[in-house]
Amino acid sequence: MKSLIRTVAIGLALLGAQVSFAQTVIRVAPPAPPHVVVGRAPGPNYVWTAGYYRWHGGRYVWVPGRWLIPPRPGVVWVPAHWVARGGGWVFVSGHWR
Repeated sequence: MKSLIRTVAIGLALLGAQVSFAQTVIRVAPPAPPHVVVGRAPGPNYVWTAGYYRWHGGRYVWVPGRWLIPPRPGVVWVPAHWVARGGGWVFVSGHWR
């Protein structure tokens, strides 16, 4: 019985890992980002996180940038961006590194 439970657990873990790597490939290239004037930071330690286009409802929708405070010292913001892949475009979310 323990062997069956272990086998099912491993199978579910592998299935979950495969699903987490699924990507949607958009066949239409994203438009150029609009020109945005970035004002002053609302306070010290704030970092500007640039806006980006997201795919929603069969079209690109602009998501404006915003000021954020890094979660811990020394991290750097990697902006969201689109990468040409698989005959189309794949979105890479912005994240702290």
